[in-house]
Amino acid sequence: MQKLLSNVITATLGLWLATMLVPGVSVVLRADSNFFGFSLTQLWQMFLLLGITLGLVNYFVKPVLDTLTLPIRIITLGLFSLVINMGLVWGVDYLFREFTAPLFYPLFWTAVIIWALNVIANNFLSKQE
Repeated sequence: MQKLLSNVITATLGLWLATMLVPGVSVVLRADSNFFGFSLTQLWQMFLLLGITLGLVNYFVKPVLDTLTLPIRIITLGLFSLVINMGLVWGVDYLFREFTAPLFYPLFWTAVIIWALNVIANNFLSKQE
């Protein structure tokens, strides 16, 4: 449960930082933005929804992808993990019209920011145990 919460928090914070630091990455609130009928009226609600989605994907889907791509990750000395992270961010970009991370470099830097925050959070959580 603690790791899931950590993934959600780091994804939310990472997406917010990416919109501030990476040119081309943006989150806009549209007039018809809603979540299962509940209208989203503030930008922080959109960031939270995106962070929850990306955190859940990182928690449930990423371990499966890591297992399936283990041979190629070994060959590339772990650098293929960055491609997996970029793909997950692109998936969230594809699902939500409000989030935009076009082309290669914005996806790359967004994935790097979220990865770095995950590393920091995991180190912090492992020292507490």
